Amino acid sequence: MVRNRLILQLALPSIVSNITVPLLGLVDVAIVGHMGGAVYIGAISVGAMVFNIIYWIFGFLRMGTSGMTSQALGRRNLADVLQLLCRSVAVAIAVAMTILILQVPIKWLAFLVVNPEKEVMGLASSYFDICVWGAPAMLVLYSLSGWFVGMQNTRIPMMISIIQNVVNILASLTLVYGCGMKVEGVACGTLFAQYVGCAIAIILWAKVYGRLTKHFVREGLFDFVKMLEFFKVNYHIFLRTLCLVAVNLFFLAAGARQGAVMLAVNTLLVQLYILFSYFLDGFAFAGEALCGRYHGAANSTAFKETVRLVFAWGGAIAIVFTLIYAIGGQWFLNVLTDERSVAEAAVDYLPWAVAVPLAGVAAFVWDGVFIGVTATKGMLLSSVVATIVFFSVYLIGKDAYANHALWLAFVAFLITRGIVQTIIYSKGFGK
Repeated sequence: MVRNRLILQLALPSIVSNITVPLLGLVDVAIVGHMGGAVYIGAISVGAMVFNIIYWIFGFLRMGTSGMTSQALGRRNLADVLQLLCRSVAVAIAVAMTILILQVPIKWLAFLVVNPEKEVMGLASSYFDICVWGAPAMLVLYSLSGWFVGMQNTRIPMMISIIQNVVNILASLTLVYGCGMKVEGVACGTLFAQYVGCAIAIILWAKVYGRLTKHFVREGLFDFVKMLEFFKVNYHIFLRTLCLVAVNLFFLAAGARQGAVMLAVNTLLVQLYILFSYFLDGFAFAGEALCGRYHGAANSTAFKETVRLVFAWGGAIAIVFTLIYAIGGQWFLNVLTDERSVAEAAVDYLPWAVAVPLAGVAAFVWDGVFIGVTATKGMLLSSVVATIVFFSVYLIGKDAYANHALWLAFVAFLITRGIVQTIIYSKGFGK
């Protein structure tokens, strides 16, 4: 009962925090969905996906920081806790500056791969040119959020996320409906909110954790061995993320090549996947924080019990979402767009969105556990195998089943990740 309470204390703030993210995406889609055509939905989809890919690639700034911080906390090494944050933020700033310097070739390469229709590309390009300047704020926020989770504090990320996304929604609505802007208004609202979120994170860190600065040790901050350990953990996460990026980018590109309507259909259905994923991520974050802490403290009994309980909560969430999507999925699609051609076409593919929660529950929960103990090599292996399965299934079925083959491949990708991670865990993580 006590451990269940700990899980909920960490999971519920993360769920509240996470749910604001898909709600923001839904508001953005709803705003452009009523601008008069599938091309606006497609433009937001392409533009947002490009940044999702960029930030996914550097998601190790959150995941690696969280796992290593929770283990250092379990060892009660506060000096190491502070040094980990400094290393992560330093890397975040360096990466952000590189993105800004290389923004033109990055945009060119992204649109070359996705290859959307000309009108979609023009609007997506405008979105990119504005939002790219949010890279420093977003990546520093990744480092801070990962550190907060590692410190067993999901309340601060919740506060940041809620404020950031409320600001984003209000700014986007004001710029679009109040100032007559279109895609640019949504982009400017996003950019403004990103810096608001980063500023709040820094202020809250100083207020809640500023007292820890007395434990800060400058010596060895960028020690070669410690930096090598930091990059070793994050190297596997980086490569694993490339696999996820390859799958998601191909998914977007394959939909875009079927026309603006099919791109819009997949965009709407992916919102259902995102909504579920952020609920389940709340429990994955709880597993991440607690498993890392118990692993750092060498408490195997508490660790195994936490894994069992997190899976029980994750399974319950998956069942609930499966029922919700099966019963109300069509209504949900109609809320997101008034484009009849898009809504009608989406109904044919709705069963795939219904299948996603049960297909993905194991992968999501295991990700939290593996990040907590920094078993990043196992995460990489499961993603490589699942990526091979994804492309194999799609290539076999694409000629006969087109977009259905794409969704089948995605579901197979999620299932495979969960199966491989289960095997790796049963063999002691394979570290």
